[in-house]
Amino acid sequence: MDVKVKMPSVIVSIEVAVGATVTKGQCVAVVEAMKMKNDTPAPIDGTVKSIAVNPGDRLKPGAVIMIIE
Repeated sequence: MDVKVKMPSVIVSIEVAVGATVTKGQCVAVVEAMKMKNDTPAPIDGTVKSIAVNPGDRLKPGAVIMIIE
């Protein structure tokens, strides 16, 4: 499942690594949108298959942060 941003955002940090096991609701990334930092939760239990961004990247709405399967 793709983890996406909902609004224009800047990646502050990635909290997991490829291969990490995550649980639904766990913070997987921190993004800044409208001058507020927000935790991005894992939408499902699973394993991080890939990470598509780096800290400092600017993203448009709907951009994929990572894939969890």
